[in-house]
Amino acid sequence: MWRQRALRILLVLFGLIFVGGVYPLITSVRSGWQANKEDSLPMGISLYVMMGIFLLLAARNPSANRGVIVFAAWLNIAHATVMTVMAVHLPNERQDLLIASAVFAGIGAVLILLAPAKQPAGIAVGSRLALSGTADPDIPILKQAIAEHAKLQ
Repeated sequence: MWRQRALRILLVLFGLIFVGGVYPLITSVRSGWQANKEDSLPMGISLYVMMGIFLLLAARNPSANRGVIVFAAWLNIAHATVMTVMAVHLPNERQDLLIASAVFAGIGAVLILLAPAKQPAGIAVGSRLALSGTADPDIPILKQAIAEHAKLQ
């Protein structure tokens, strides 16, 4: 119970932090347009803003959104890995890159540790049980599965 509650709180927290990137996104795009320079920062921020929105949505029902949570976790870990490699090649930026890398890796690790367990495939398992006669055929989803199976034969 505490694990799911902690996950929901962290999903909202991380979601709000990433959505908070909207302001830097807008200001960097505006300044980039004004200076006529190419910059990848707006692209990266836009991805994190969208991830923040999806994390906020996933907080409503983490079990149903396990894929979103795991994707966000691995995305953060991948980003941290790239930043760590960049820190090796950019000595002037090393400290900042390593700090940011640790933050992103930490977010990814926490999300993986708290991610809900995989659920078995519901309708496929249910329909096999119903067809084998070991499940209650009065359950609506099982009735539907039995009817669909009968149509196929």
